[in-house]
Amino acid sequence: MATRTGQDGLSRERIVEAAIAMLDDGGESALTFRALSTRLKTGPGAIYWHVANKEELLAAAVQATLADVLRSDEADTTPRDAVRALALGMFDAIDRHPWIGGQLAGLASRSASMRIIERLGQQVQALGMPHHHQFFATSTLFSFILGVAGQNAANARARVAGKSRAELLGAEAAVWASLDPAEFPFLRGVAGQLGDHDDREQFLVGIDLILAGIGAAR
Repeated sequence: MATRTGQDGLSRERIVEAAIAMLDDGGESALTFRALSTRLKTGPGAIYWHVANKEELLAAAVQATLADVLRSDEADTTPRDAVRALALGMFDAIDRHPWIGGQLAGLASRSASMRIIERLGQQVQALGMPHHHQFFATSTLFSFILGVAGQNAANARARVAGKSRAELLGAEAAVWASLDPAEFPFLRGVAGQLGDHDDREQFLVGIDLILAGIGAAR
């Protein structure tokens, strides 16, 4: 499809790129058509010529940030590896663009959400999950991907200024290690793992546990 360009050289692609930058910097609340028109040095009317409203703009921004994930080829991979690859692609995308998670959970980006659910569902079918459990298994995978990836991205942006992830987790691990062993035996026992764990590895273990459950249900 040809790019639609206005008389001022403004295009839908340029608008979406600017919107993504604003979302990355300040989240959804920072994206207004007034602020966007200021950034693009144009009037709001020129933007409306390309994008009908904020909902359409947010959906386009999600589609653009997930383009590589949605284009990945799964023809030569096993269903399990395809799920893991898609999940990690989503994890990395949400880590770079934390606002994606909230958009995928709503209706504004239903096209991207449906494509992701469709991809996951096809692999769940290929894994042999009984038909009456396919919806539940696929929605569990989708919810886990959005929940964990989104939470990790939010945590990364909410860190105390001047403190690294290792310092923050180390301090929290020290609190766990100091708990009453009679009341919190589990937390004390895993305190050492909290301090130096890898978020991506933790996320992938969760995906593998869900996949193991799907395998057991066949």
